Amino acid sequence: VALDEAVRDFELEIARAADRRERAEAEARSLQPPDLPALRAARDTAAANLEAAIRQRSELAAARETLLQCQRLLDALDADGRDIETRYAVLGRLSEVANGNNPRRITFQRFVLASLLDEVLEAASQRLMRMSRGRYTLQRVREQSDQRSAGGLDLEVFDHDTGGTRPANTLSGGEGFLASLSLALGLADVVQSRAGGIQLDTLFVDEGFGTLDPESLDFAIRTLLDLQQAGRLVGIISHVSELRERIDVRLEVRPGAAGSHAVLQLP
Repeated sequence: VALDEAVRDFELEIARAADRRERAEAEARSLQPPDLPALRAARDTAAANLEAAIRQRSELAAARETLLQCQRLLDALDADGRDIETRYAVLGRLSEVANGNNPRRITFQRFVLASLLDEVLEAASQRLMRMSRGRYTLQRVREQSDQRSAGGLDLEVFDHDTGGTRPANTLSGGEGFLASLSLALGLADVVQSRAGGIQLDTLFVDEGFGTLDPESLDFAIRTLLDLQQAGRLVGIISHVSELRERIDVRLEVRPGAAGSHAVLQLP
């Protein structure tokens, strides 16, 4: 019985298979046969494109890695640059200030000179106050009016009679001479005090006395005589006749027919 059932099942499967074959043959009759050469060519082209794409991918991967290395290097350089900028920002600003990039337009060199000039002006003003009968003192200009030029070394005078300041070049000829003489003496005092014991024993004053009124001339001569009594040799080059009466030792240059000659006048 089991064998009979197996035979019937087999025959049934054969019938079904025959039916499927018939339907497939009917459908196949309406189909065109494939173009195998074209398919093989398309396969070869696809394989070549795939190989090219794989090569391109490898090249792009290598280029990407190179760019990543460059990026890492740039990041490291940027970090170093920020660190350097932080460490040297203060030094850079100090350099700018020292080179005059500041509100007062004063370089470091002029600042040092201005500090020394303040000492000279302090010493000079003490003498100028006496020679100008308590009217003038010398000082540096603190506010720079022209921001296009360097400052720090310009001079002005404080007039105690008016209570105001004015440029040093507004002094009259005689006043200017007294101020110049005071500056020369003040500079000598400061240099001597800073020179480690070196004495400036000789001072020559060339002209300028002719611009002084009698009272100012008297003050100037008294100042120079005080220097002489303090141990300094003071030489005056002048044509002012009044000085002949106040100076004991003179070397006079006299013109003559045979030429000029010097005559030493002793007390």
